Amino acid sequence: MVKAIIGFLVIIAVIYVLFQVAPPELSNYSFEDDLKTVAMMGGSNPHTSDDQLVASVIKKAQEHEITLTPENVTIQRIGTPGSPSVYIAADYSVPVTLPGYSFTLHFTPSSGNKGF
Repeated sequence: MVKAIIGFLVIIAVIYVLFQVAPPELSNYSFEDDLKTVAMMGGSNPHTSDDQLVASVIKKAQEHEITLTPENVTIQRIGTPGSPSVYIAADYSVPVTLPGYSFTLHFTPSSGNKGF
């Protein structure tokens, strides 16, 4: 009987931790997809400034409830003049608080390889 109660408590604890960790992971996954879209749009329009790209990235981050500042966003223009590309990366952390324990999830989403 005691083993069954302990097993049940372990299962409840694992489920609780998953409910705390999964939302930031899923937000990061969706945000990384949005970074790829912003990079494609920025690469296809050479008149888009870096500041405009940073503003777009921050706006997308806010849609996913991610707090970013312009200092957390990296923009690199790569490629040839006839085939411009934009590489975008972000760097942020999300605190996770569990009963009796806290930790930080660190994310570094990017738009993909910068070595095309």
